[in-house]
Amino acid sequence: MTHVLMRVRGRLGGNCLRGLSTTSVCAKSASQTKASEPQKEIPGPVTQKLKKEMDKVHQAPAVRFFIDYEKSKGNYIVDVDGNKYLDMFMQISSLPLGYNHPDLIKAAQDPKMISALINRPALGSFPPKDWTERLHKTLIDIRPKGLSGVQTMMCGTCSNENAIKTAFMWYQRKKRGGPPSEEDLMSCMKQLPPGTPSLSVLAFQGAFHGRTMGMLSVTRSKAIHKVDVPAFDWPIANFPRYKYPLNKNVDYNKKQDTACLQEVEKIIGDRKKDKRDVAALIVEPIQAEGGDHHGSPEFFQGLRDLCTTYGIAFIVDEVQTGGGSTGSWWAHDSWKLKSPPDMVTFAKKFLTGGYYYKEDFKMNEPYRIYNTWMGEPSKMLLLEAVVNVIKRDNLLNQAGKVGKELQSYLDSLQGQYPKHLSNARGAGTFSAIDCSSAGLRDKIVNNAAQNDLHIGVCGDSSIRFRPALIFEEKHLKEAKEALSDAIASAVQSK
Repeated sequence: MTHVLMRVRGRLGGNCLRGLSTTSVCAKSASQTKASEPQKEIPGPVTQKLKKEMDKVHQAPAVRFFIDYEKSKGNYIVDVDGNKYLDMFMQISSLPLGYNHPDLIKAAQDPKMISALINRPALGSFPPKDWTERLHKTLIDIRPKGLSGVQTMMCGTCSNENAIKTAFMWYQRKKRGGPPSEEDLMSCMKQLPPGTPSLSVLAFQGAFHGRTMGMLSVTRSKAIHKVDVPAFDWPIANFPRYKYPLNKNVDYNKKQDTACLQEVEKIIGDRKKDKRDVAALIVEPIQAEGGDHHGSPEFFQGLRDLCTTYGIAFIVDEVQTGGGSTGSWWAHDSWKLKSPPDMVTFAKKFLTGGYYYKEDFKMNEPYRIYNTWMGEPSKMLLLEAVVNVIKRDNLLNQAGKVGKELQSYLDSLQGQYPKHLSNARGAGTFSAIDCSSAGLRDKIVNNAAQNDLHIGVCGDSSIRFRPALIFEEKHLKEAKEALSDAIASAVQSK
């Protein structure tokens, strides 16, 4: 994933910034225009040395910085060159409580952690004695409404992969009226029907669901993810592209919803006629990697209704949006659906991956959804501490409150720079704003790094913000100062 982690204030040097592209960017923030304050070397010499060493034995093109995680704390990350940043990207939106949270350190010192780490159970066959209890104290405690079960997995990609496999198995079981027949079992070994059916998954333009072979066929965010890799013949539909502010573009945005829903229904019908049934539809509440594209509750209600009408599994990918940054455990809570999704996938802020499911989607035969580990017990011990801290410190409400302030600030920026910034949007602190070009976006992000602020990018020209749940008003004030200077400098240099 493309992102930048840069810092300047505090170390001297003479080189230009490097990060978002192969082209060096030399631009000082408005607060650092004095000739006596030259640009610092970014990344620093220690990172450059470590990267060269790593590149000899392990791929390293995407490495931005080597981090001193022992020195990183809370909302701040420190690199190996001693540079400290206010981190609003948090390991690609993965750390719920920032760095080295004391409650997580305490959980890591629990004797149960030793057993979980050194014995590494194969959970599908040999779970530890407290596994069911651990599930209830973590994932079941915060499960989406209407979903009864949960299946743990290692990461977000394999969570989506196995949710889709579950949907295929569910679809065929309905069609047959029971488990696989002997004919199904024999024919699938030759990759022939009926055991190998011609089924598909419908996804959306701009979506990102992972990088395994299956998930690349439903991922449409960046060409670099997909190029050179064979793909399944699975359909793709348009996702709404709204104009902002929403309250001034109601008619246009409603037409977007209507057109996209009509296209989805047409695809489902056409595939059915061709005997290439759509068995599942997978969608993100916010298309994060694709550019932070939002859909309205009415759009998602329409998708749910279509899936119900045509007997299709409705899978909501909350790998990026789940975990509290939108102001709720689950972004889809705001949709007010008549009936819940059939499955909801998760990872990132939950520290482990997996998916929730309705009872009808439970696999009763062994080894149908299976691999060696199927999750990570040590991460579940940490997740229990995370859930407790979020509840104790009221962090969901805090994310909602700080998020409103962040979005208000982004609104003010696009008002100040109407030719350069647009489409400020967000849910909680899960926020973004568009730039008039990728070049301007890169300058802003690099300049922000000059002011000790680490932010991310997505889509063609968007800046995204993904702070931890412990991000407070005081941190937002600091971020505003850094970002305001960064934008002013970037605009002036155009």
